[in-house]
Amino acid sequence: MKLVRISPRRETCGELFAPMERYLAEKGRDLFRPAETITVGRGPARIDVMGGIADYSGSVVFEGTLGQAAALAVQPRDDRTLRVNSTMLQAQGKPCKVTLSLDDLRRGDRPLDYEAARKLLTSKKDDRWAAYVLGTIVVLETERVLHMERGADMLLWSDAPIGVGVASSAAVEVASMYALVSALGADLAPERLAALCQVVENRVVGAPCGIMDQVTSAMGESGKLLALRCQPCEVLGLHELPPGVGVFGISSRVVHSVGGEAYAAARVSAFMGLKIILTEMQKRGRKITKNDLYLCNVSPQVYLEDFRAALPETLTGKEFLARYGETTDTVTKVKPDKTYKVRLGAEHPIFENHRVQAFIECIERAQAGDRTALVEAGALMYASHSSYGQNCGLGCAETDLIVRLVRERGQEQGLYGAKITGGGSGGTVAILADKSAEGKVREIAAQYNEKTGIKPDIFNSTSPGAYALGPRQYRLE
Repeated sequence: MKLVRISPRRETCGELFAPMERYLAEKGRDLFRPAETITVGRGPARIDVMGGIADYSGSVVFEGTLGQAAALAVQPRDDRTLRVNSTMLQAQGKPCKVTLSLDDLRRGDRPLDYEAARKLLTSKKDDRWAAYVLGTIVVLETERVLHMERGADMLLWSDAPIGVGVASSAAVEVASMYALVSALGADLAPERLAALCQVVENRVVGAPCGIMDQVTSAMGESGKLLALRCQPCEVLGLHELPPGVGVFGISSRVVHSVGGEAYAAARVSAFMGLKIILTEMQKRGRKITKNDLYLCNVSPQVYLEDFRAALPETLTGKEFLARYGETTDTVTKVKPDKTYKVRLGAEHPIFENHRVQAFIECIERAQAGDRTALVEAGALMYASHSSYGQNCGLGCAETDLIVRLVRERGQEQGLYGAKITGGGSGGTVAILADKSAEGKVREIAAQYNEKTGIKPDIFNSTSPGAYALGPRQYRLE
């Protein structure tokens, strides 16, 4: 059976779809019907250069796309069956197929509420991976973007490593939602798609991530860094790196999760700090505005002068709830029996937002020819890395080692700065470096391997976001 591309016929970036095309050509007849359209969407993984966990506090973040990605192939069926297959799990000999009916995702004519959908799609450990795909259907129907009358066959492919801090889950969500809306002819702006993909992760999967991963996967461009103010989703622009400069990633291979306890505690601490600051504002007769609901809109100077003394270093959840009630966060809850580092948890996003904006200015100066600005940018990365560990409790020995190895070589070897990325507690380290220093990056990876016995991944490629790349359509003949 032959695979024929229907659209687009141009070859631009066609190699990015090659793995999916090969799989469809070799095994597609087992999954899809001949002569009917198969639509493929692709969402890249991302590397967090600056900003990270401050996204949920409204920070500016600075993100790049990676060459690694997820892709979903979709073909509507004649019945109401939904069938999802995973090429990665199949290759690993793990359960790789989930089948259910559209009616399982509904109560009568209405889609399941998000809590019921989460219970349905995440209750079986072996099938949890499919929640990132099928959850997009629940969200698209709940938010009235589309209503599916027929089921679909879906095939998920990905080479984005799981649990290493490069947003593999967001890549799957973006690829899935983009493929579905493209296949079904729905019109969805990229910012809206990214926001709905965040709903999939927050409300259906149950992971309290911010929005930066989904925006970067949907709207990023190859070789550029996307600046985003997460209030909730204001794209500030795409920035070229200075000539000869790139961003590399070294994965510690220490698995992290934004659904983990440390990440949740850091996030809750930040929102506890926000609630106390809002209370202090009200005590002083200030009317709370929408702008005040983002912690990062408090400048470092105002924080230090007006609010730092009001934030306790630590506070139990029980004490906080008794004094202030619940936080304004809709995806986490304060645990009464847990002690939170409120002051440090609030300080990180406030100062990180300042660091990110200073970092972007440094990149702009370096782009204009001031190479000393790269050293300043690197210092901001080191400060961010330190705050992740000391303020938020999201560091780990392995990522500290990678950052230390970068710092030891330094600018003299074309390595300007490094920091832990994403949700922290392992995952990947981003490195700002001269492109000519790739050999040094590989030396660091080898040295890390020698010291830990862990062979790390190296990320050194980039690719377009879902919308910049566009969908592909095929049929089997």
